[in-house]
Amino acid sequence: MTLQQIIDESNRIVFFGGAGVSTESGIPDFRSADGLYSQQYKYPPEQIVSHTFFVKYPEEFFRFYKDRMIFPKAKPNAAHKKLAELEQAGKLHAVITQNIDGLHQAAGSVNVIELHGSVHRNYCMKCGKFYPLSAVTKSEGVPECDCGGYIKPDVVLYEESLKGEDIERAVYEIENADCLIIGGTSLAVYPAAGLVRYFKGKYIVVINKSELDAGADLVINDSIGKVLDQIKV
Repeated sequence: MTLQQIIDESNRIVFFGGAGVSTESGIPDFRSADGLYSQQYKYPPEQIVSHTFFVKYPEEFFRFYKDRMIFPKAKPNAAHKKLAELEQAGKLHAVITQNIDGLHQAAGSVNVIELHGSVHRNYCMKCGKFYPLSAVTKSEGVPECDCGGYIKPDVVLYEESLKGEDIERAVYEIENADCLIIGGTSLAVYPAAGLVRYFKGKYIVVINKSELDAGADLVINDSIGKVLDQIKV
């Protein structure tokens, strides 16, 4: 079957996506040849984005974070837009994303489960006050709250747990889907990648530039934006 036929036949689609969904918006992933992990810094990137490092070296963390993890000028690409269109048509019931860029919401998607948080939500570690992304981008060094506490991005760092409510929502959506589309992810990051095993529906579709099977009924090794852009809703 073609992707169009599968989508036409399905009534409760869930999309599970990773970094590859946003690379076409100019946001680099972590694991590709030119991704963050392959670049040279004073400390390894995976160490910088850990909870321990954030607490111990906040200045160094924010230097890296502002330079390499937030892209306020990025715009939704064809994949984000088509997923929003599918949701508005009543076909797509949820987007589950490992990305922190907020581009699914910017494209118009409503039911978005952000497993790893969002750069657009930031809070004071001392009083809990919330701040927009601009509080981080416009700050010098470590962003501080009016109360004097540090402002932390609401993103899941290494050594931190995913939010229980996000896991529960994701499991519910996957368990109740009749079609699961996996796109732009290597399924290498756990526990997020383990959620796929909860799918009990009819079709699993994988759209990924690199080889990934995941027991799929249809595998398309191509640009996710290009593939989804061809779908008629």
